[in-house]
Amino acid sequence: MTLTGFQIEQFQHDLLYWFERNLRDLPWRRDRDPYKIWVSEIMLQQTRVDTVIPYFERFMERFPSIERLAEADLDDVIKQWEGLGYYSRARNLHAGVREVQEKYGGKVPDEPKKILEIKGIGPYTAGAILSIAYDKPEPAVDGNVMRVLSRILHIEEDIQKAKTRKRFEEAIREIISTENPSFFNQALMELGALICSPKSPKCEYCPVAEHCRAKSLGNQEMLPVKGKAKPPKPIDIKVALLYRADKLLIRKRPEKGLLAGLWELPNVEGTVEQLMDHLHATYHISGQIRGKMMEYQHTFSHLQWRMEVYEIEAGPFDSADGGIWVERSKLEQYPFPVAFQKILAFADE
Repeated sequence: MTLTGFQIEQFQHDLLYWFERNLRDLPWRRDRDPYKIWVSEIMLQQTRVDTVIPYFERFMERFPSIERLAEADLDDVIKQWEGLGYYSRARNLHAGVREVQEKYGGKVPDEPKKILEIKGIGPYTAGAILSIAYDKPEPAVDGNVMRVLSRILHIEEDIQKAKTRKRFEEAIREIISTENPSFFNQALMELGALICSPKSPKCEYCPVAEHCRAKSLGNQEMLPVKGKAKPPKPIDIKVALLYRADKLLIRKRPEKGLLAGLWELPNVEGTVEQLMDHLHATYHISGQIRGKMMEYQHTFSHLQWRMEVYEIEAGPFDSADGGIWVERSKLEQYPFPVAFQKILAFADE
């Protein structure tokens, strides 16, 4: 990759001029608090801005400072995160904030080496915090930025490869505005979000179109190059909506692995017979199946749960070893992943 002939100063001017006049009023942009920027960047990973805004505002109301979040119970943090998905982000954020509180007195470090040692902070989040909050000329390379620069600089390498990300980081170090790295990095992100979209980019509105090598070649929609992801693996899940009087049986998932620490309805991979055997062996319950309540699919990045939900009535003296009986009206106190929220919502209709 070469920047020969690329007008860096004019590119910076055109990009910043546009951003200063078109930046969206987002709650994490109203000051340069590194804590708020940290939380917003974690929430924005694989999640749309419009979805994140109400979550961010509720989260900040509940945990307005690093100290408050560090003191919070993880279950409370996960409950506030409920519905955003990718719950490992919340656990890592909580662990990272506690680390900052203990090691740095609640102040997010402004040195690349130190900030990269914090739990849950990778190169992108570090670059975003350092540039946006501290005005350090550090690259913040996410999917939006790689898409924008792959077109502007005509980079035809697979953006899913780690070495390609390094190439983008090197490019940004050469073209970033040292006078205003905060706005420069945010402008690249904003350009990707509003103009340089994955499909049908709005090139006629692009403030840096004259700098775009892909546009001059007419192949902007062929970039970025992205290798095919493996399709999610299908898994058959049988779920028990298990009643005893006006209560439901729920259980907590293990503290490690997929959806760690969240609550769910009892379930197994396999058949209905295996589900009933599981209820008997694990919870000492020999209930009666009322019928199949629903079927639906929930897709993760690497897995697809094909879920069948069965209403089951337990006996009045059946145990709940390994789980707890909870009144329907109190279920909202427990953080459930979206897959099980949908089941509970359907059952309430």
